Amino acid sequence: MEILIYLVPIALLLGWFAWKRRHAHHVNVEIHRQAMEAGLNEPTSLHPVIDSLHCIGCGACVMACPEQPEHHVLGLIDGKAQLIGPTECIGHGACKVACPVGAIELVFGTATRGVDLPRVSPWFETNVPGIFIAGELGGMGLIRNAIEQGRQAVEQIHARRPKGGGSLDLLIIGAGPAGFAASLAAKERGMNFVTIEQESLGGCVFQYPRGKIVMTQAAKLPIVGEIRLGTTSKEELLEQWTDIEKKAGLRLNYQESVQAVSRTDGGFRVKSSKGEYDAHTVLLTIGRRGTPRKLGVPGEDLPKVVYRLIEPEQYIGQHVLVVGGGDSALEAAASIAEVNDTGSVTLSYRSDAFGRAKPKNRERVAQAEQAGRLTVLMKSQVRSIAPDAVVLTHDDRTFESRNDAVIVSAGGVLPTDFLRSIGIQVETKWGTA
Repeated sequence: MEILIYLVPIALLLGWFAWKRRHAHHVNVEIHRQAMEAGLNEPTSLHPVIDSLHCIGCGACVMACPEQPEHHVLGLIDGKAQLIGPTECIGHGACKVACPVGAIELVFGTATRGVDLPRVSPWFETNVPGIFIAGELGGMGLIRNAIEQGRQAVEQIHARRPKGGGSLDLLIIGAGPAGFAASLAAKERGMNFVTIEQESLGGCVFQYPRGKIVMTQAAKLPIVGEIRLGTTSKEELLEQWTDIEKKAGLRLNYQESVQAVSRTDGGFRVKSSKGEYDAHTVLLTIGRRGTPRKLGVPGEDLPKVVYRLIEPEQYIGQHVLVVGGGDSALEAAASIAEVNDTGSVTLSYRSDAFGRAKPKNRERVAQAEQAGRLTVLMKSQVRSIAPDAVVLTHDDRTFESRNDAVIVSAGGVLPTDFLRSIGIQVETKWGTA
């Protein structure tokens, strides 16, 4: 009898754990099924590949993922960890660190979708000695990871910099997360450096639509130390960075773009839109979208055609066409549709599904469409653009639609030509590290 007093609670506890595990299994199977049916099966960033033979099903990777539980990224199915929401993964890499048996490898691209990346060593140097790459261009789009890479790259550069000479120790190209962190690190170490940025502080973050929520983790910025942001808006993040820039005494050269990089006896000569610089070392922290991907149709050079949304309110009373099927396109279309007094908003996408968009953005688009604020044309293409109209093909039908503005959100073209012009090798990753 006394034994039963101990065995019953243990049996109940084991039964509860078994039920919980079975329930989680069914939930994860359903999440994965929905993702596959929606075409959300291709990770868009650095992501884990799990060796099922070595995985012990402990769930450490699931618990370590910073995106969960708000986003379903990893889950246990049949006692093994699996990427159940591929497009929800944004490359934290915490799962690999947490795995106790080394069953996780972080890779770029997949067997069916290659990703072009410049060849970079573990210490961020390219095949051209003296030219380094950190951040989004090297595949690290996550803000925290980009900041860390910018800081680490400068540590490597500082350790090997030559003494003396009239050249700059370092020229940093780009003031996004990686470039900003690199600039702070260079100032902290007393380096002679210059940072140039073709637009404004924040780089790719600056280009987000107004009010876009940026998911960040605690990050360590040189001079400043650890900053905790949690969930914040683009404006709040940039305001914080601007305040840090002022307090740290940084002087970054904005509205200045790089035009050419050539080798000299002492390092490199960088020609920009505003002058020339001689530097021992160059750190590229530019984004992957070097040039917006264009439609290549007549009329695309009209002033009403732009390649990113900044203020949804600027389109009040206008008939707007948004082109694209990724997150930026869906966010732009939904943001404009949610503004009162918009003339009309149409979202055109050449495929039959928003295969790479996050569920939250697809939900916003669906809600706007149901409310009659947005027209979605799947499997459609723009044929030409006129000052007051656009011509589209949809369901084998070509028609003209009234139009005041076109926003093309079709991604960007990797600056491969620029990289190759300075000798940097670019390789395609097909599910490899």
